[in-house]
Amino acid sequence: MVRLTDVPTIKNAPLPAEGNGSFSNPILAALVLVVPWLVKRLIPFVNRGGWLTYWFFVAVLGVPVTVGYWTVMSHYGPRVNEKVVLPNKPASEYYEIKDSDLKHQWGFSKEKMPMQIWYDAYFDGKIDIKGDMLDTLEYRWDWASFGFTVDLFKYVFLNLIPDVVLHTQKQDEDQIRDNYDRGNDFYNWFLGPRMIYTSGIVTDITREETLEELQDNKLRIVCEKLNLQPGDTLLDIGCGWGTLVAFAAKNYGVNATGVTLAKEQAAFGNQRIKDNGLTPDQARILCCDYRDIPRDQKFTKIVSLEMAEHVGIRRYSTFLNEVESLLDDDGLFLFQVAGLRTNWQFHDLVWGLFMNKYIFPGADASCALNWVVNKLENAGFEMKSIDVLGVHYSATIYRWYKNWISNEDKVVAKYGVKLYRIWLFFLAWSVIVAREGGSSLFQITMHKNLNAFHRIEGVPTHSSLHGFPKREITPIV
Repeated sequence: MVRLTDVPTIKNAPLPAEGNGSFSNPILAALVLVVPWLVKRLIPFVNRGGWLTYWFFVAVLGVPVTVGYWTVMSHYGPRVNEKVVLPNKPASEYYEIKDSDLKHQWGFSKEKMPMQIWYDAYFDGKIDIKGDMLDTLEYRWDWASFGFTVDLFKYVFLNLIPDVVLHTQKQDEDQIRDNYDRGNDFYNWFLGPRMIYTSGIVTDITREETLEELQDNKLRIVCEKLNLQPGDTLLDIGCGWGTLVAFAAKNYGVNATGVTLAKEQAAFGNQRIKDNGLTPDQARILCCDYRDIPRDQKFTKIVSLEMAEHVGIRRYSTFLNEVESLLDDDGLFLFQVAGLRTNWQFHDLVWGLFMNKYIFPGADASCALNWVVNKLENAGFEMKSIDVLGVHYSATIYRWYKNWISNEDKVVAKYGVKLYRIWLFFLAWSVIVAREGGSSLFQITMHKNLNAFHRIEGVPTHSSLHGFPKREITPIV
């Protein structure tokens, strides 16, 4: 048995079971090398060939062997542990299959339906759940498997890998605008009035802080970690709807610039700046790619909240080098980025592929913390503090989820049932994944690794050691 929680600020897990994490890179490497050798030995005539023949078979059989190993291990590997006993209820207790072909294949099967097949069928109306989506997913281990399917492999080879390899500026622009220019109303129906699509921060676990409280907590903490002062020049890369830009200029007296690729976000942000009594001389949102940020000035403070995932693995180092070149030598950089855990379970990867396909296309740089820190250090930064905010994200998304449900009629009327269902599933599953640590969130404060940087001046704002001073803030309208 494992201990359960009863904390008002989050959705507490009723069944915190472990999934299948059985995977070994050394075994996979051995199979990729040994299987071609065995095939070469067993085929007549070919067995007389030399090293060129062997490496030919490695090239030909490498992908099929890899796919086979992933398939077997994802379907038949054991759970990390069995401390949580599953209810072992029939799948029909959780959902109803409406489609006759799907019912013929899975309705009477003793095997659990792979999650990828299940969620695609749910989006298409072939499956209905028998209760709340989040509650249903809390018991997913009881009715779903997380084995890799043919469709998942097709997506990896035909979509994900090409995206990772290419990641052109045009590709980024198309993906971002197709997503974030969908309509501000769409996002308002779950983000609420702050219009912030990044994690908030919990400061009181004894009550359910509102979504707006969580976001205001985060805005204040970010500004305090950056030690914003009047006269500072702040750059927010991937600023979304510009709330942090307006907040920092309004409450800290900085000259703030935000950058986003989405036209609707830029227009909304500039209007928000105006509505909060600020002028374009004090704050502004630019609609441009991070690669096109004007180089005619350096910034004393730079922030990027959950934007780097869209930069992509291929261009990650280039992006960080550009940030380093934009930052003043005495400046601070706050970087918030999501990433999968190093000791992943197959459940985490299935969720990640779903997210890449349906929610954040092109966002392939959700990597482990050690990988992120290595990239930052190689770009010339020195870490000042690192906070892991995964459970804060779970609390934030839980509030988004409840907002989304409350606006179901509006969403369906304008955007249709399928898009409503996709986002309902995304929000519900993400509440769980962030709470469990399958995907977490890292908030990293840093500066340039220079001898002349006066580290002692940062001691008063070393938040993990001292906390933050109380400050009266004015909420953004």
